[in-house]
Amino acid sequence: QVQLVESGGGLVQPGGSLRLSCAASGFTFSSYLMSWYRQAPGKERELVGSIGAAGRSTTYADSVKGRFTISRDNAKNTVTLQMNSLKPEDTAVYYCKPLGMVYWGQGTQVTVSS
Repeated sequence: QVQLVESGGGLVQPGGSLRLSCAASGFTFSSYLMSWYRQAPGKERELVGSIGAAGRSTTYADSVKGRFTISRDNAKNTVTLQMNSLKPEDTAVYYCKPLGMVYWGQGTQVTVSS
């Protein structure tokens, strides 16, 4: 049974940082590209970025490039999203997802506000 558990969200001031984690189980984690998505109120879910199965390649949405960094630990079945220089428009629920699977976790809420 595939499980994805996101954590690390919270309330942060503009310019601050947060580190999100996703713990995955129920599939061969090291074989899958992993992505982070986010969904803001009233908006569609959007792709934030992805990391290859081996962790050697990453891609990011233009809106977060240079501010967010994705990493993974295949020994621990975790993928991390380091978010720096946060902006109010980064406020959303953040999700992780393996490529090609339909499973979603519960997400973790990130609120950027003064």
